[in-house]
Amino acid sequence: MQILDTICRSKRLEIALQKEATPLSDLKNSLNLKSRKKVSFKQALSGSETGIIAEFKRKSPSKGWINQEADVASIVRSYEEAGAAAISCLTDEPFFGGSFDDFRKAREVIKNVPLLRKDFILDEYQIYQSKLMGADAVLLIAACLTADEIARFTAIVHALDMEVLLEIHDKLELASICADVDVIGVNNRNLKTFVTDVRHTIELANHIPDRFLKISESGLSRPETVIELRQAGFKGFLMGENFMKTTDPGESLREFIQKL
Repeated sequence: MQILDTICRSKRLEIALQKEATPLSDLKNSLNLKSRKKVSFKQALSGSETGIIAEFKRKSPSKGWINQEADVASIVRSYEEAGAAAISCLTDEPFFGGSFDDFRKAREVIKNVPLLRKDFILDEYQIYQSKLMGADAVLLIAACLTADEIARFTAIVHALDMEVLLEIHDKLELASICADVDVIGVNNRNLKTFVTDVRHTIELANHIPDRFLKISESGLSRPETVIELRQAGFKGFLMGENFMKTTDPGESLREFIQKL
């Protein structure tokens, strides 16, 4: 069974229920109340010495619960204090244990670094949600979307003063890259099997145009790996489980950065 297909089917049902409760027109009308200007995800990574995107992650489909009772506010605050270039917060509940409430709590305490909404974005409705939650950037996953959807969603994201992290996994998905996306992420984890292979990122790097800022996602746990990826041209490194599985994720991030 392909895990990604299962997640997307579940997500489409979830979105349909959300639309029934709060129509898209209501979300758009609510945008007038929000005037917050984004903190640039791309600029934060390009100007960072470490490029670490620290993720708040309670659970994964492959590992189960990682840190079920984690306090989001204290952890993301400790991430920022420890030197994270950006912070990612999951909002998918069934498969990753995240929630909109987690994101809102993170937004309340994170002021100086960009906050990425990480979810399975399949509908423009979720982009307006992201703006209302205060996201600086949103994740688009090429494996879930057509090239036309990526281009259309990117335009909406930019119109709402946010940025796009486009995630790819293989050479076939290179064709999905829209010229307007802000950052390209290569997921070391195959979203169809959830098998992780860091070497895959380095192999794919040379096929991504140099004009794009590149980050590596998933399966990162050793400073030596981050250094190797830097040498291959990557500027960002999304890490969650490596920190979240410890008793003090913020301190674990600090120690990791010191080793770099």
